[in-house]
Amino acid sequence: MHDAEVDLRAYRAEDWLAFVLFALLGATVFYQFFTRYALNDSASWTEEIARYFLVAIVFIGAAIGVRKNNHIQVDYLYRVLPAKPMRVVATVVDVVRIGFLGTCAVLTWQLIGRIGASRMAVVDLPMGLVYGAVLLGFAAMTWRAIDVARANWRRAASVLEKPELADEVHP
Repeated sequence: MHDAEVDLRAYRAEDWLAFVLFALLGATVFYQFFTRYALNDSASWTEEIARYFLVAIVFIGAAIGVRKNNHIQVDYLYRVLPAKPMRVVATVVDVVRIGFLGTCAVLTWQLIGRIGASRMAVVDLPMGLVYGAVLLGFAAMTWRAIDVARANWRRAASVLEKPELADEVHP
């Protein structure tokens, strides 16, 4: 009896980055636990760093959700509209999503320019590192939203119009 081959081609850069960040978060929390309960002398920096790893994981992980179309969606209109208006609504949703995420990326870039040099409370590192992870997440979400929109336009349907498309390979 053999195990099935593992196919790593389905994973993209944001998957691997989220994995590495999650491993670092786990190691940081373990170190915090160990120093607090085994050594009875908690490392103060671990709480802050763990929090910022979690922020980075959320925004990088959100790009995975955009790529896979796994975010919460309201599908009522898609069930009651005829095909042509439904296609128009789906296209508008794609364009608005790209615009929103792109705007968030630009605003985050501007925020980094204004307050990115401020320092973290416990660790003497710039907050720009944290906001940089948020910017990377928004940029990746925008990029993946463009990929999803292009795929929707090529096949003339989105996952909300045809739920069976959710099983296709993601860009």
